[in-house]
Amino acid sequence: MTDVSTDSAALPSDLATSRGQHPPAGRGRSVAGFVERYGLLLLLVAMILVFALLPSSGEAFRSAANISSVLASQAVGLTVALALLFPMAAGSFDFSVGAVTATSSVVAAASVSHVGLPLPVAILLAIVSGTLAGAVLGLLVARYGINPFIATLGMATLLGGAVFAYTNGLQISKDIPESLTDLGSLSVFGVPRIVVAAAVIAVAVWFVMRHTPLGRHLFAVGSNASAARLVGLNVPRITFLSFALAGLVAGVAGVLLLARQGAATSDNGMNMLFPALTAVFLSTIVFEVGRPSVLGTVVGVLFVAVSVSGLTLVGAPSWVSQVFNGAALLIAVGLAGISRRRSGRGRP
Repeated sequence: MTDVSTDSAALPSDLATSRGQHPPAGRGRSVAGFVERYGLLLLLVAMILVFALLPSSGEAFRSAANISSVLASQAVGLTVALALLFPMAAGSFDFSVGAVTATSSVVAAASVSHVGLPLPVAILLAIVSGTLAGAVLGLLVARYGINPFIATLGMATLLGGAVFAYTNGLQISKDIPESLTDLGSLSVFGVPRIVVAAAVIAVAVWFVMRHTPLGRHLFAVGSNASAARLVGLNVPRITFLSFALAGLVAGVAGVLLLARQGAATSDNGMNMLFPALTAVFLSTIVFEVGRPSVLGTVVGVLFVAVSVSGLTLVGAPSWVSQVFNGAALLIAVGLAGISRRRSGRGRP
């Protein structure tokens, strides 16, 4: 029954082919399909070449210090985006992942700084707190039918207020172990350690989404929840797990955030949410068009990071990064909607 459920979530083009309705073949169509699947990747490569060759920015852009800085600065953002993939695959949104990340960072910092717990225990508490927040959201959405937009936005607001109330708007930086901050600042064989950690998390998320029954069930529910229910999938349980997993990964992102910054702040995490959303929406227009993917999310994160870094090095004003992020998010949402309509998928 499980295999049947997975097949029932196939894209309409696959269904049409199985019914003998083969799409028209031709060189034009194959070229268009190639551009559609790899256009964002090609654009990323083109932007890298342009910024690397420009006289005003080329030397600084190509430097090992800039490359390392860009990669390290995006490690936390990538992990937050990876957390978003689980509910997105199941057809929901989670606007709380940034707040959960910030909260988990405060939990880890407070555990070692204020309570004096060992670092491994503090890390475990941070991850558990993120998972618990995701589980509460999953229960509200899956069990009680609350709209994901309302539930996750409410959770983000609640956590942001709780963090500010606990910290009084101040940083928690005392007694943060060097073994943790070294993760965010040092390198191994020239690669920032935090980038290696983010890569390991990305591989783990990719494996779950591509090579486990749960991953296939997430996409089945996201493609057509009614059909998934008819073939025997427990849609509420799968929806619950998507939010719980998002919370777990966001909790890990909180630990990486603390390692990167060396302190926990009273930030509500919203500044991490929108770049993550942009990356995930961009992932739906590259490689596996019409559905979010880990590899596409990596490309989306790099596309935004390279663009902002390059524009900054050529002397663009400081507000350019915010404008670019906002414009990229709007364009990504629009292109994702077009891709879903073309493929017949009504939900992300």
